[in-house]
Amino acid sequence: MGTVQLVDIAINASLLAGEKIMEVYASGDFEIVEKDDSSPLTKADLQAHLMISDLLESTQIPVLSEEGIHLAFAERKQWQIFWLVDPLDGTKGFISRNDEFTVNIALIYENKSIAGVVYSPVSKELYVGIVGLGAWKIVNPEANCTLDWISKHGMKLPFGKTKDEFTVAASRNNLDVKTVAFIEDLKILHPDLKIINKGSSLKFCLIAEATADIYPRFGPTMEWDTAAGHAIMKASGRNIFHIDQQTELHYNKENLLNPHFIAL
Repeated sequence: MGTVQLVDIAINASLLAGEKIMEVYASGDFEIVEKDDSSPLTKADLQAHLMISDLLESTQIPVLSEEGIHLAFAERKQWQIFWLVDPLDGTKGFISRNDEFTVNIALIYENKSIAGVVYSPVSKELYVGIVGLGAWKIVNPEANCTLDWISKHGMKLPFGKTKDEFTVAASRNNLDVKTVAFIEDLKILHPDLKIINKGSSLKFCLIAEATADIYPRFGPTMEWDTAAGHAIMKASGRNIFHIDQQTELHYNKENLLNPHFIAL
């Protein structure tokens, strides 16, 4: 099965997971529990995880999902290719109803993110990218749509900003002291600097669009938070680096916590 066919399955999985998430969102019955790391978990996270895992199983490629079983590194490190999934990125935003949560599905090959799907169930914005092939955005995608259909009916990324300001994408809920200091330094070079606050992986999508120029992150993130957006960025000609702005972020580390990074 080729990469495009695999991505078609991931697109379908993201849309169906989005439907499950919106059912829970509309019901108001979130069934919130606290995970071991004190982060929240809802019924929507679990239902989206089950939907995605079931659909990706047909590819016979291993799945590493935030809400699934995390195998020991001794086993994971043998994987040449695998799916990296965040069934509901932005659970805190989901609970507070800020509408900026997403479904993230990435295909990782030899520790690099080579394809990604990010879907925002509320705005119905779907972003898809394959490194070396391109990235697209479409709003209100049809059920069972494919990458071929999206490439014909969607917008090719990047499609650029309407204004000339230097724009920083920043987290809505996690603006730490180091990030604030980094942005202040940028203001010296860019007095007209503008900040766009967004939740979840939509910040990467802003850069892939060229709506934003940079996204600095000095707070904690996990591999499943970044992988799908990373592929979409790379497919549109951008990238995510360590804070040296030279070493690309990679995946399937023994510790799944990301280093601090700069997306640009």
